[in-house]
Amino acid sequence: MATDASVTIVGPAVLGGAEVLTPDALAFVADLHRRFAAGRDRILADRVRRRAEIAGTGRLDFLPDTADVRAADWRVAPAPADLCDRRVEITGPTDRKMTINALNSGAQVWLADFEDASAPIWANVVGGQLNLTDAIERRIEFTSAEGKQYRLTGDPLPAIVVRPRGWHLDERHLLVDGAPAVGALVDFGLYFFHNARRLIAAGSGPYFYLPKLEGHREARLWNDVFRHAQQALGIPTGTIRATVLIETITAAFEMDEILFELREHASGLNAGRWDYLFSIIKTFRDAGSGFVLPDRNSVTMTAPMMRSYTDLLVATCHRRGAVAMGGMAAFIPNRHEPETTRAALAKVRADKEREAGDGFDGSWVAHPDLVAVCREVFDVVLGDRPNQVDRQRDDVKVTADDLLDIAATPGTVTEAGLRNNIAVGLRYVEAWLRGTGAVAIFNLMEDAATAEIARSQVWQWVRAGTVLDTDVVVTVDLVRGLIAEEIAALRAELGADRFAASRYEVAREVFEEVALGASYVDFLTLPAYQLLDD
Repeated sequence: MATDASVTIVGPAVLGGAEVLTPDALAFVADLHRRFAAGRDRILADRVRRRAEIAGTGRLDFLPDTADVRAADWRVAPAPADLCDRRVEITGPTDRKMTINALNSGAQVWLADFEDASAPIWANVVGGQLNLTDAIERRIEFTSAEGKQYRLTGDPLPAIVVRPRGWHLDERHLLVDGAPAVGALVDFGLYFFHNARRLIAAGSGPYFYLPKLEGHREARLWNDVFRHAQQALGIPTGTIRATVLIETITAAFEMDEILFELREHASGLNAGRWDYLFSIIKTFRDAGSGFVLPDRNSVTMTAPMMRSYTDLLVATCHRRGAVAMGGMAAFIPNRHEPETTRAALAKVRADKEREAGDGFDGSWVAHPDLVAVCREVFDVVLGDRPNQVDRQRDDVKVTADDLLDIAATPGTVTEAGLRNNIAVGLRYVEAWLRGTGAVAIFNLMEDAATAEIARSQVWQWVRAGTVLDTDVVVTVDLVRGLIAEEIAALRAELGADRFAASRYEVAREVFEEVALGASYVDFLTLPAYQLLDD
């Protein structure tokens, strides 16, 4: 493959650059960008137009022009051997230590995350790619600052499923013809170019999770990318396998269509619960008080609209021969607090029992200590079977009204919930600005999706004039005052020197922009990206 002089790296020199950013790899990424960036741009424009239409009516429905796809009898391609049993998937960023810990966890699958659990500083983007190749070659090692050594111990290793960034993000450190490359194509392209043949030789394949799709036309673009990439490298069409996260309210109405568009590459759908809640708030943010959700931590998967969403996902997947993957429980154990750990394990077990009982074929965990809990639950239901795709949920009859029954969600909006949203938002954005995308905050694993819920609720509560449990109306002035209180508490907790060395003042500016701005910012990572430390 010829090199491409019109590709410019404007990011700093980082570890792994020579191995990852080779001329041929960059030319491959540039080719993807030139072929598919315009399609990506149309998708982003369509999102804005469609959101405006939905906001004007407060309604969504299943698409009339694709009714034949929903009614027809078809199935996705059979899953490869190492994606048949996915009862436990561990998620996390691709830094070196986390890579080793995830691959040693005993899970069937590792979701190697370049998206919500990763902050895209250039060292993370490039270093993550190096770590993946080193892991596939089984040569990855890491020594901590304390001298603790980490190396791979498992055999076989979990299947690796890479989650590239969503369509909305660019990669400002890599320019193609003078413009920032599409972040999703950078993540996909570098991984596929360097590792597709390695994975096939090892008996696996290039597998991906596709995030934040809002409809089947976005899935069609990914399918076009897959076809071209395989053809360009001489790899048989269908070698790639993709699992789509159903984490937007619009995608929930197009599950059949999304699987149909990707049917030669699809392996399943995932119930991305946290982004799904974010999408509901974002989509109906100015539709009135009937679309206001209670405190984020009180919205559980047993709420009517969430039950409808997950039941429909399982029924759709199994009808089409695809696996249905459950979502991530945010609770994490704390080895220094036994009581906290016991409570977390009990909540995770209950969450996984519900999913396994509903027909899911596996689920996510965010911490190695939770792998055994998830496996035990799914072992009871699955036994020696790799999955329960043969369990057809013919009892599921979900309507548009069921998916949109937001008002039936139990719970209230409280001062404690507002304060928690502010505290989590500030802490997460500060960590993200320093290059960390998955952060343990108040014994919960927070990533960009959960931070998006926190700031979006604040924005919506202000616009809706929501009344708290204290009979106080949520206003811009109230929120600014609570932010000031939280910053003062952080300054006292950290001390003057540590606070000055932190990025909390910048995080405050970002949070106020995305939670209180007159115009709603689609993703908090967009303004924050321009302020990253790299």
